[in-house]
Amino acid sequence: MFQCANPVRRIFNSALAALLMASVIPVFAEKIPDTVRIGYQKSSTLLSIVKTRGTLEQLLAPLGVKVTWHEFASGLPLLEALNVGGVDLSADVADTVPVFAQAAGAQFTYLAQEAPSPSAQALVVWANSSFKTIADLKGKKIAVTKAAGSHYLLIALLKKAGIKASDINVAYLSPSDGRAAFERGSVDAWVIWDPFLAGVQSQSHIRIIADGRNVADYQRYYLASTAFANARPDVLAVVFDELRKTGRWAKQNPKEAAALLAPVWGLDANIVELANSRRSYEVRAVLPGALNEQQRIADAFLSEGFLPKKVDATAVSLWSPVQ
Repeated sequence: MFQCANPVRRIFNSALAALLMASVIPVFAEKIPDTVRIGYQKSSTLLSIVKTRGTLEQLLAPLGVKVTWHEFASGLPLLEALNVGGVDLSADVADTVPVFAQAAGAQFTYLAQEAPSPSAQALVVWANSSFKTIADLKGKKIAVTKAAGSHYLLIALLKKAGIKASDINVAYLSPSDGRAAFERGSVDAWVIWDPFLAGVQSQSHIRIIADGRNVADYQRYYLASTAFANARPDVLAVVFDELRKTGRWAKQNPKEAAALLAPVWGLDANIVELANSRRSYEVRAVLPGALNEQQRIADAFLSEGFLPKKVDATAVSLWSPVQ
């Protein structure tokens, strides 16, 4: 190999090598995502509005980013898809879902949080039943969706009433299967969230025994894969801003929002308006001190044997709108 003793030539060769390396590195660098894959579910109100309007597509186009939408039946499979790289962003999921995802080692970032909506989920029975209180359901069969916010509500209601989980029979069912079981009398009570709650409340003669007020805050969360959050903070900023604006619009224009969502959800506009009236839709950033309820949820599920290990709800990644 040619050895150059001239210090000037050595400097030139070093600079040339650096230039050559700089031209090569981008070829091997990880590609910045130019598509954001958004997972959502039927109760994802704000993103359902955004999707119907097509606003994110318009807002992200100048950034060279495309949007694709992927529907899921509930929050847990949605978070599983986020964890394995199937989607980049998750629409609002119940507060219980991130806890289970964290216990499973999922790498996600909290993007936003909706302020509490405790009355947007409830335990219901038939209006003509003899059940008046939670205590009356001891030994009875209750339908609930496993790991959903309504599952935590059930645990919290039983604890408040001094009833052990082993004192009731639980049927873990999806919202659609839960309603079918409830209507045919296979279960005595059903714990469910909106808009499913508003649907059965409007179409059947039911009675709400208890909702989440003073028991479970029911805060819904928007999440991103940590890899995507690190790669495209500019996209997250756009999504956050649009969610916040859409939330304000939905609360200020309840009839217009219901009319827009009714055909999307396949529900009567009055049902949608009732469901929306119980949701805060106040989108805000997740602050480190705002995860106390998440810790209570994690501890409750751990004590009932649903989590494989203790979860520190604060040991998570938080995105800030101020970048």
